[in-house]
Amino acid sequence: MTKSAVLILLGPPGAGKGTQARMLEEKFGLVQLSTGDLLRAAVAAGTDAGKQAKAVMDAGGLVSDEIVLAILRDRMAEPDTAKGVILDGFPRTAKQAEALDALLAEQGMALGAAISLDVDDAAMVDRVAGRYTCANCGEGYHDSFKKPAVAGVCDKCNGTEFKRRADDNAETVGARLAAYHDQTAPLITYYDGQGALRRVDAMGRIDAIAAALAQIVQDVTA
Repeated sequence: MTKSAVLILLGPPGAGKGTQARMLEEKFGLVQLSTGDLLRAAVAAGTDAGKQAKAVMDAGGLVSDEIVLAILRDRMAEPDTAKGVILDGFPRTAKQAEALDALLAEQGMALGAAISLDVDDAAMVDRVAGRYTCANCGEGYHDSFKKPAVAGVCDKCNGTEFKRRADDNAETVGARLAAYHDQTAPLITYYDGQGALRRVDAMGRIDAIAAALAQIVQDVTA
């Protein structure tokens, strides 16, 4: 596998992008690059792009595509990305996808695949709205799919305090899904037109989804 193993994960909140990205990291030595994490790291490190991002965020503005691309360029130049990267959260629009293509060409890299984690919206509302975590260790649970072995007691640390994200409710999740589909439809068309789009049913078992993703990685890096 070479540095040209550049993958994009597309999917709405709750589709399992983070979980699957971590599994791909472990299996193939790839590095997950999340836009939010990159911004925070660049600001903390005080890089030129990080300083620009901080000034915008402190003023309550949205960080421009140019700044995000500059931060991404800096990060992809670091040695730990030698085996490839998984982009999570960028691009979000066709305009950003075009800018990313230019960045990859500049770096002598090529997109391996844009992978869409396809979900059923109604089932996703149930999945996300039922999530909660241990307030002590962060272990994740679900009202229907993953309850603690002993009610009210964390399996991992025996904690008894749990919390839910305020936006993990049916109304908010439904709105986020609708926004995702509206925003991502052009991206699906864009990468499909390039022949780079791959689709994976993300409503099945985690191990089955992981196997499908692993096969895609092997196919595009063979």
